[in-house]
Amino acid sequence: MSEPEVNLQLGREHGLTDQEYERMLEILGRVPSYSELGIFSVMWAEHCSYKSSKNHLMTLPTDGPQVIQGPGENAGVVDIGEGYAAVFKIESHNHPSYVEPHAGAATGVGGILRDIFTMGARPLASLNSLRFGPLDEARQRYLLRNVVSGIADYGNCFGCATVGGEVTFHPDYRNNILVNAMNVGIVRHDQIFLANASGEGNPVLYVGSKTGRDGIHGASLLASSEFDEHTEEMRPTVQVGDPFTEKLLLEACLEAMRTGAIVGIQDMGAAGLTCSSFEMASRAGTGIEMDLDLVPQREEGMTPYELLLSESQERMLLVAERGRESEIEDVFKKWDLDYATVGTVTGDGRMRIRWHGETVVDIPIDPIAQAAPVYDRPVQVPADLTARQQLDAASLPSEMNLSKTLLELLGSPNLCSREWVYQQYDQLVQSSTVLRPGGDAAVVRVPDTEIGLAMSTDCNPRYCRLDPYLGAQHAVAEAARNVAVTGATPLALTNCLNFGNPERPESMWEFAEAVRGMGDACRALGIPVVSGNVSLYNETSGEGSIPPTPTIGMLGRLENVAMRVPTGFTAEGDAVLLVGETLDELGGSEYLAVRHGIERGAPPRLDLLAEKRLHAFLVAAASQSLLHSAHDTADGGLAIAIAESAIFSGIGVDVELPAGGLSTESLLFSETASRAILSTSVTQVDELVGLATTHAVPITVVGKTGGDRIRLSPGVDVALAEAQDVWRRTIPEIMS
Repeated sequence: MSEPEVNLQLGREHGLTDQEYERMLEILGRVPSYSELGIFSVMWAEHCSYKSSKNHLMTLPTDGPQVIQGPGENAGVVDIGEGYAAVFKIESHNHPSYVEPHAGAATGVGGILRDIFTMGARPLASLNSLRFGPLDEARQRYLLRNVVSGIADYGNCFGCATVGGEVTFHPDYRNNILVNAMNVGIVRHDQIFLANASGEGNPVLYVGSKTGRDGIHGASLLASSEFDEHTEEMRPTVQVGDPFTEKLLLEACLEAMRTGAIVGIQDMGAAGLTCSSFEMASRAGTGIEMDLDLVPQREEGMTPYELLLSESQERMLLVAERGRESEIEDVFKKWDLDYATVGTVTGDGRMRIRWHGETVVDIPIDPIAQAAPVYDRPVQVPADLTARQQLDAASLPSEMNLSKTLLELLGSPNLCSREWVYQQYDQLVQSSTVLRPGGDAAVVRVPDTEIGLAMSTDCNPRYCRLDPYLGAQHAVAEAARNVAVTGATPLALTNCLNFGNPERPESMWEFAEAVRGMGDACRALGIPVVSGNVSLYNETSGEGSIPPTPTIGMLGRLENVAMRVPTGFTAEGDAVLLVGETLDELGGSEYLAVRHGIERGAPPRLDLLAEKRLHAFLVAAASQSLLHSAHDTADGGLAIAIAESAIFSGIGVDVELPAGGLSTESLLFSETASRAILSTSVTQVDELVGLATTHAVPITVVGKTGGDRIRLSPGVDVALAEAQDVWRRTIPEIMS
């Protein structure tokens, strides 16, 4: 076998710094083989090692009475009652989705599904968070169309409902789109599986699809570096997925788990066979001997380097109880999937890999899997931050036609309907969805119970660009509020932290501040972080970084799914109430961006204790059947929230907002936090107001539902049909 000579230059080409190359030599006491260099490069890559983020992530709160498994496994696990647990996680597939949007987005969905069912859970519901550049550009329309079709094709064919998410557009995502995929699965407490290779002498099993040459260096060179003029050359590093095989793999894995013969199991995701084997052995404090000749292959002449680094999809690595291999083999043969015993668990803490009778890898596991370089990178406040936060709202011209302004906002790309996107997804497969996409959060029923799970994804990147600490707090608070307005108690969150190049002090400062803000918000709200993903290097040379985008995936629990609260009004003649107080806070708002082309100012203030009281009030009101509808007031402010509640339901509304000394623009379009628009029957108003008072939550009756117009005093009076038309047609017209 002829392999390239390993030297410093080759190490640099594999993404290693000079210092990392020297550290590798110290660990081995010799120059590595080409295959060993490949292993170091992927395991020490940012995407796998978290070497720039680990110090900050360690500060996040991860414990709570509901937490069964926190960060460190394939997904987080929380108790949801009656012996059931929810398994959930969000992950990025950003760079692959820019290079090859359909395949990149599809395999992003496939990867997160495997993270869930490798824990023993059956995937129940998927969500996604998508960011693109301006839709008036042909390239962005191409990316949106193919990303959405990739998500739809994989999820629909696999048979897991896609129930929610978000899509936003901004010029700073033009050259680096974001595709974050989330999934929630259900498992009994006694059927949870972990990823560890324990038990000296136990066999190591390969199951699923055959290994090909797709996805080599996807984690190390594509996901762990910024884009440049050679971006398109990275297309071969994008994996190719097969959702039908994934469905077979799901059923086979769950059936094999029920035999009791599986000791540990892990998805071959980023870095493929390398990452799964090293991480499983490291968690168990064991070693592995493996023979690559036994790995099922779909291409001829594959080298050890290719076999170890391939990210071919739909593959799992299992450790079985010795002597019970046949029980597992029978299951995978039944499902017509590849199965092979490729190695054995050892007790010496080393990875020994053979190929054609020759040892091509012989290295210690822990220095690679656990002791990767960890950097405390320098941080620096961006020089223009103070200027970004300056805003003289009083100097802005007053709106002359508020009805026209509302319609313009409703038709803007970041506030209009996303139906064009989510109508391509199967929202009802498995028959568990009870609140579908389009509202604040989706709600699904846990099979065989009356328990409901509410879930949402959220982040306002504009806030995070203006103030990453406060912006990340808003992301946590709004995601929790989205869940609470359905009547669900926020339980825990997963995060996908999308940032620029950590080697730039300004980007690293944004990351550090966002994590600090997230941690403080989670502690104040009592919501632990149980899983997540970090995606760095989201920028293009010469074009700058994406806005800081710490996406939050929130999970909440309803005692009884029948108590769920919809977003839209449900009856004519109901009272409409505003919970919370409106302040003069136009900084970073959609109104400023759409009407004035301004993205400046300080984001709205956030009182986390008031936010927590609001959540408790909303949950209590739902449990007492006092709410006919509830809608979070966020992007676009009160005017947009009230209009959406009418649009969703087809029921008009007549509201008089309390001015409180605010300008008309602030009253209608300020994005003050910790607010919601509620509706209830007029006979229940006093009880609802009393409950709000008990929870120390401000509440005001502002109007009633009914008719065929949206009237907001002061100054807005539009036909409901016109508002619905403007809101619905924007994306379909652009995409056509």
